[in-house]
Parts: sequence; C-alpha cells; structure tokens
Amino acid sequence: MDLAVIRGYGIFDFFRTVNYVPLFLEHYLDRFIASAEKTFIPLDYSRDQLRQIISELIDKNDLKEGGLRMVLTGGVSDNHFSPAKGTLFIFAESLIFPAQEKYDLGVKLLSVEHVRSIAEIKTTNYAFPVWHSVQWKQAGAEDVVYHMNGEISESSRSNIFVIKDGQVSTPDKHVLFGITRKHVMEIAGDVAIRPISFDEMLAADEVFITSTTKVLLPVTSVDNHLIGDGKVGQRSSEILDRFKSLEKELCY
Repeated sequence: MDLAVIRGYGIFDFFRTVNYVPLFLEHYLDRFIASAEKTFIPLDYSRDQLRQIISELIDKNDLKEGGLRMVLTGGVSDNHFSPAKGTLFIFAESLIFPAQEKYDLGVKLLSVEHVRSIAEIKTTNYAFPVWHSVQWKQAGAEDVVYHMNGEISESSRSNIFVIKDGQVSTPDKHVLFGITRKHVMEIAGDVAIRPISFDEMLAADEVFITSTTKVLLPVTSVDNHLIGDGKVGQRSSEILDRFKSLEKELCY
C-alpha cells in the first residue's frame, strides 16, 4: 500500500562514480533532501548518514565506474493518498552510456506537446515518457523535446541547450534543475537562462541535451528537421571535452 506503488508517488536521484568518487555528490544530496521537503515525505537520514551509506556501497560493490540510485517512497498513509513516512532505498548499478556513434553523429529528438508535472522535483512519476518511449523509438529518435504554447522546456530525462551565433541558452521554466546542467553552464560561461521558442530551437546552430548518464549528447535533428548543418557542432564538442577534464580534475 505504499504510495510509490499505488499512486506512483516518490522521489529519487541518480549519480555516477568516477574512479570510486561520487561525482558532484553534495549537489545531488542537496537536491534529494530538498525534494523530500518539497514533496512532504519525511527523510529520517542526515546528510552525514547518507554519505556514509553511499561510501559503504561504493566499497562493497567495488563501484569504480557505476551509478547510485536513491529512492524515497511516498509511504503507507492512513487514507492511501496523503504523503507519509516512506522507505529509503539506495541501489548500486552498472552504467549504460549512449554508444560513441551518437556522440560522433548526434541524435534525433521527437517533439511532443507536454509539460512534466512538478518538473523542478525529481519524482518517480515517469508514466508518460515510459508509455511514449515506444513511439519515439519507432520514429528512430533518442528521446523527446517537450514544448507547450510555443516554448520548449526539457527532454524526458535531460535538460536541453541551444546555441545561436555563439550564445548558449537553456529554458528557464518547467525544467528540472539538473546537476549536469549546472556544471555545463559554469563551463560554457555566460549562458542565458530564458524562454526559448520551438522555432528558435529549430533555427539554432547547435542543440544538445545533458544528463548524468549522457553528460552532453549533441542533437542534430528534431522530427525531420536538421539542426544547423546536421552535424555535431564545434562548441558542443568543446564543452563536452571541458566537462571530461573537470571529471578528471575532481576524481583522479
């Protein structure tokens, strides 16, 4: 009767280990703790306790290059509806990165009119994209780009960026404030956080998506429309290279 099962209500976060180091751990803990507060689900573990559990899991699983998933369920409530004290799970997982070919050639996104519910919180409610994923795979797309009232927001599991005349921009609302997004913005410098129209994205020189497991994945087409010249852009490649350098600096 946990709300995570009967209502799809819970929160989660996912981060990577690089050379046994949990990359950007404090930022992920910030978001996970804040998500628990915003969803009114009690989290009976301190930041120090979470760090300790994560450290033990990395050691026990010899997790040199892997993933850690934290899940906090909505709990078993008296009325089977209101948030209650949930259960915390932390799983060690293997990583599945996109094939190198996708970084070399770019990927296709399928546009869909949709806004994710309470997008700023990383909830476990992925019913729509899981259902819709069959359609975008049939269309040969890597993922989707959500848009509503002419403005784009994000992908199903990634943030999105556009580049035009050297200016990097990313949507300002109806988005998850991604940890990879945050560090890509710091690397790129002078990123405009603002409304971006669907047509503006189509007219961009370069487009890319960011996430924990994709890092930075170039987008070379949306639906049947080529982005720029249909090839991976130089600026996108430069930002990805600098991100990889940051990983080495922090973890080796």
